[in-house]
Amino acid sequence: MIPRELLATAQIPGGEDLQLFRHGRDFMIVLDRNELMSTRMRGSEEALATLSCERIAGVAKPHVLIGGYGMGFTLRAALATLGKDATVTVAELVPEIIEWARGAMAEVAAGCLDDRRVRLVMGDVAQVIEAAPATFDAILLDVDNGPDGLVREDNNRIYSRQGLLAARAALRPDGVLAIWSAAKDNGFVRRMREAKFDVEEVTVTARANGKGAKHVIWFARYAPGIKQKVA
Repeated sequence: MIPRELLATAQIPGGEDLQLFRHGRDFMIVLDRNELMSTRMRGSEEALATLSCERIAGVAKPHVLIGGYGMGFTLRAALATLGKDATVTVAELVPEIIEWARGAMAEVAAGCLDDRRVRLVMGDVAQVIEAAPATFDAILLDVDNGPDGLVREDNNRIYSRQGLLAARAALRPDGVLAIWSAAKDNGFVRRMREAKFDVEEVTVTARANGKGAKHVIWFARYAPGIKQKVA
């Protein structure tokens, strides 16, 4: 049996250490004993991009914000779906994540960070959102395990009422806020609706072949007349 090889570690600002492992041809990023992402399981990260892009189809010169590069699955899927006139801003907090993408995981990244449509911002996606009113047609957030702030306590800010209102303000008319989560969270759905979002919850599989664990993506649009009720 091939042992898992530790390739590198990185300190999350305000959080713990991330570890990059290789197991044969597969890579995984681990926090403590939690496997946050793996090249074996990319289906839900790709769905975050493709389903979001479907919801803004027809928008001229769309601008998409992706919060968290991760292993680049969401970015690559977005680039494959969007046209040549699109702009994709990627906000990544941990510099080593990008170093790994350009180094040990260069084959996985497949040059996506060098696409002329991509604008890379090193920093907290919450700050990018707050500094960009009425800028994005879609905001795709996969910065944690969901609204519970597993990776970094400060990520709770993004999922708070204040964070949701900031995201709403950063969207252009009829823009989409898409949020990935490892599990359902009715309390968070309620919070989104209290922030005047119409929320669609979609269950997707972790693997691209339709197998594996079930993850959740919420798609939210501003709806000022929405009733504050969880379905």
